[in-house]
Amino acid sequence: MNNGHDNREKDGKRAARIGVAGNVILTILNAVIGLAAGSTALIAEAADNFGDVISSLIGLIAFRIGLKPADNDHPYGHGRIEPIVGLIIAFILFYIAYQIFSDAYIKFTMIHSIVPPGWIAAIMAIVALFINLYMSVYLLKTGKKVNSQILTATGNQKRVDVMACAAVAGGVIGSQLGYPILDPILAVIIAILIVKTALEMGRDNFNSIMGKVPPNLEKKISKVVLYIKEVKSVHNIKINPVGPYYYAEMDIFLDEKLNVEEAYQITNQVEKIVLESIQFVNGVSIHVHPQDKPNSYKT
Repeated sequence: MNNGHDNREKDGKRAARIGVAGNVILTILNAVIGLAAGSTALIAEAADNFGDVISSLIGLIAFRIGLKPADNDHPYGHGRIEPIVGLIIAFILFYIAYQIFSDAYIKFTMIHSIVPPGWIAAIMAIVALFINLYMSVYLLKTGKKVNSQILTATGNQKRVDVMACAAVAGGVIGSQLGYPILDPILAVIIAILIVKTALEMGRDNFNSIMGKVPPNLEKKISKVVLYIKEVKSVHNIKINPVGPYYYAEMDIFLDEKLNVEEAYQITNQVEKIVLESIQFVNGVSIHVHPQDKPNSYKT
């Protein structure tokens, strides 16, 4: 288990640092080129990237806190900070979307003075598209690997940015062809995509805080436990999600003729097989019952 924890820490920190660095670079490039080219949509992307910088920094700090071991005040560790920070990131995205809507509205009121953005804005958007695509794939893959709500949220942000960059490039091309209003229209589309992502992130992280567990996890645990032939049956499995990890409780039924030492050894086997076989289960609490007393537990 320690080796798995170390790998999660190493992979997670590397991904979080890449997220911060990539967002800083994109913020600077999009802002500078967006202002130089007169692209509202590219400036909107810069604002979005700046929000990503803030959320990535918060995520990196939260990831480090979540790795802290359990203590007297936090017996299940500090993993719950991840979905909490995920909600904070969602609220940051809502604010960014509001700012983009406001800027686009101003642009619409000045419709007759809109100047088409320069071609360099399209080039920058295409470059940013590929950067965001790489970051999205990497962060989502790592987030799934280490079961991190923070990295998954950041990866989903980058997925939206991929679509946004494609929209920016299309807007610049359209403006150059005589349709300058496409630029603020696409800024609004970017804002809508951000709102959609924020809503999805808020839902997923709220569900995590409320204790929602992956489907079929209880069945997987039950199947693994019953591999041990001395276990006659297993009931009343409860899963407690704490950030990226899960803590399981269960009742197992053993032959009533077993002595205390034998029951203890079997209990250790059950704990070991669950921890080794079920990914991200970080703790197991087992209650032992004699087989001939089926009513000795509560369903």
